Amino acid sequence: MIQSQKDFFAGLLYAVVGGAFAIGATGYNLGTAARMGPGYFPLLLGSLLSVIGLYIMFKAVVVKTADGDKIGKWAWKPLFFIIAGNLLFGVLLSGLPKFGIPPMGLIVAIFGTTLVVSRAGDVFKLKEVLILATILSIGSYCAFVWLLNLQFPVWPKFITG
Repeated sequence: MIQSQKDFFAGLLYAVVGGAFAIGATGYNLGTAARMGPGYFPLLLGSLLSVIGLYIMFKAVVVKTADGDKIGKWAWKPLFFIIAGNLLFGVLLSGLPKFGIPPMGLIVAIFGTTLVVSRAGDVFKLKEVLILATILSIGSYCAFVWLLNLQFPVWPKFITG
């Protein structure tokens, strides 16, 4: 008998996602602990996530809770806006050439995503969202472009030429 539905299904999600990553990692060269291959770290993390998920599921079956920690109704609004924000990030960063949408770059993608995802909450304050988007943009630029030297568009073509 499941004592905590929330914990049981959260643990199940962890175990399934971790297992999928671990299985997917076996398609790459694993290497050894001294010379790790590209599949070593995803296999390790996926396995660890699965073990954590199984532990949470075990606790959800064994440890009694007052009301059974029932799962509530789906939060459709946050689910929609968070998924939409992630899709928008990909479209704005890379564009959709097939549909004539050019890449808009990292900064525009972060601002667009932050504006859309912030609608998932109960309170929307534009000033706070713009400050957050600015901080995220500066941090992402410093981390990915400046420190890691990754090559992808930062600004739209019509700005950079």
